[in-house]
Amino acid sequence: MAVDLGKLVSKRKLDLAELSNKVIAVDAYNVLYQFLSIIRGPDGTPLKDSQGHVTSHLSGIFYRNIELIGYGARPIYVFDGLPSVLKQKTIQARMKRKEEAQKAMEEALQKGQMEEARMYAQGTVRMTDEIIASAKRLLENMGIPYINAPSEGEGQASYLCRKGQVYAVASQDYDTMLFGAPLVTRNLTISGRRKLPKKNIYINVDPEIMNFDDTLAGLGVNHKQLIWLGILLGTDFNEGVPKVGPKTALKIAKETKSIDDLIKYVREKYNYEFELDIHEVEDLFLNPEVKEISNHELDVMLKARPDRDRIIKFMCDEHDFSEERVVKYADKLVEVRGSTRQKGMGDWIK
Repeated sequence: MAVDLGKLVSKRKLDLAELSNKVIAVDAYNVLYQFLSIIRGPDGTPLKDSQGHVTSHLSGIFYRNIELIGYGARPIYVFDGLPSVLKQKTIQARMKRKEEAQKAMEEALQKGQMEEARMYAQGTVRMTDEIIASAKRLLENMGIPYINAPSEGEGQASYLCRKGQVYAVASQDYDTMLFGAPLVTRNLTISGRRKLPKKNIYINVDPEIMNFDDTLAGLGVNHKQLIWLGILLGTDFNEGVPKVGPKTALKIAKETKSIDDLIKYVREKYNYEFELDIHEVEDLFLNPEVKEISNHELDVMLKARPDRDRIIKFMCDEHDFSEERVVKYADKLVEVRGSTRQKGMGDWIK
């Protein structure tokens, strides 16, 4: 599970025009999961081509990124490497939840409950090697660079942001804040109107930006205390303490002097033992495994340009997308990227 900091972080609505000439490190797995969850048929079935290959993520990557690039933003996707040992248990728990969601979806379909089936379907998303490989191929065709992180993509993206090599990190997970990313954007690729499950109510999902330093100042905590707060609520790497909500977690984190004090307090107050060594969770957020990327390497990546013919062949010939629509957007992408003068890193991150 990702940490629930939504009501605590300092954030504001983001006008996409603000991202003009800005490099954005995109948490690839997180965004792909969003595309695979949301871009589906009425019964929850993902989009597929005539060969049975899932294409929901390709639709999201192609159309949403072209819209983003149209505002002048320069996305760089960051893919996860090997999951940390701490995440193995989380992955196992997620697999169990996916199996339960699959069963619930099938039962809903049998009863003709399309809306319920679609809701449960969002919990069945699986990230396969085929999906990742096809995502990377499309990004290459579009001239959008990507980085393979040694471990957590969020950690690598946050590191690039802390070094000033990118302007912000794009991710739906608040865990990114625990890695210390100075700026985090949400809803960049899924903005628009969304229907609430089981309700005939639509809400606007607007892009927003969160500020790390403003969050620390507003909460009256330091980076370590923010991590402790996250640990209390539960992160991608540990389960949270039962019955501890955001306000209580904040109070505990502010009054705690060390990670050992936190363990002792939770044991005495809630009779709860963390299922793993949270010293390691704290260290993972403070010192994620990353690889160094020079400004020159990033400059080379940013000079990539889209290949119109390869885009059309990949999307239309291989995956059955509408040629008329793909050509229209491919031409738009080539026009925007082709008319952009070459820039160095210093220009893009200002």
